[in-house]
Amino acid sequence: MGNAKLDIEELKTFVEVADAGGISPAALRLGVSKSIVSRRLLRLEAELGVQLVARTTRGAALTEAGATFRDYAAKVCAEIDVARETILPAGEIRGRLRVAAPLSFGPTHFAPVLADMARRHPQLHIQTCYSDRFVDLITEGYDCAIRVGYLQDSNLIARRVGPIHGKLVASPDYIEAHGSPETPEELVAHQALMQGTEAWQLMDGDKVIMVRPQGRFKADNGTALVAAATAGLGIAYLPDCLTHEYLASGALVPIMTRHPPPPAGAYVVRPPGQHPARKIRVLTEILIEYFEESPHFARAIPV
Repeated sequence: MGNAKLDIEELKTFVEVADAGGISPAALRLGVSKSIVSRRLLRLEAELGVQLVARTTRGAALTEAGATFRDYAAKVCAEIDVARETILPAGEIRGRLRVAAPLSFGPTHFAPVLADMARRHPQLHIQTCYSDRFVDLITEGYDCAIRVGYLQDSNLIARRVGPIHGKLVASPDYIEAHGSPETPEELVAHQALMQGTEAWQLMDGDKVIMVRPQGRFKADNGTALVAAATAGLGIAYLPDCLTHEYLASGALVPIMTRHPPPPAGAYVVRPPGQHPARKIRVLTEILIEYFEESPHFARAIPV
């Protein structure tokens, strides 16, 4: 055939294999079978006349040529994506958006936003993973994540989309049996309902203080902690959007109101590097709009 013709799908597939560290994780990211990934890779290597990936028992490792070619291939793919976005009719977005979102209120609060985005953009494929574990966006191939709380230091780029207010809460039964702590020192003597071994941040006037509570009931999900709090098992530190109904009905009561948690936020975070894709910008804008209109997120619920 004379000249090698490079196929954009093959280039994209190679970049995914390089970044994911193997054919299986790349197939998962791309949403295609492993055999399709292998075929695209073999065709690309045949066209270039060089081996890019060394198949190993543990997955796939880049050859020296593969490591050099990866950066060029990634640049080409990014440029093509930008070009496609530029020539699309104004406002239209297409392609795939992989989002990691929290399980604690992702399905109830963020899923409707993502559904609305899919409705507005019929060419867009959205795939969301709901989990309260800390997802590594780069290794696992996500375009972005919606994160809630206090952001850890990282090399990710974050855009705040709205405030998250929270409270310390307990059931009337728990307070009757164990009393209601007034100070951070008293709080340490109580049963705390926690996600793990986290420290709690509380305001003392203008200062943020850290408290390391103790407890025997732990769950990696906020909704499960609400259930434990209403069952009278202890004190929970939870966002208003999970507790407002229980506070309104009296099933939970706010405590330690002189030492509230500092306001946290909801963020869209993405890997560093190129200009954010339009699909991430659109998601960010829709979330900002949602937070402005949603009272349970946008302000503390008066109790």
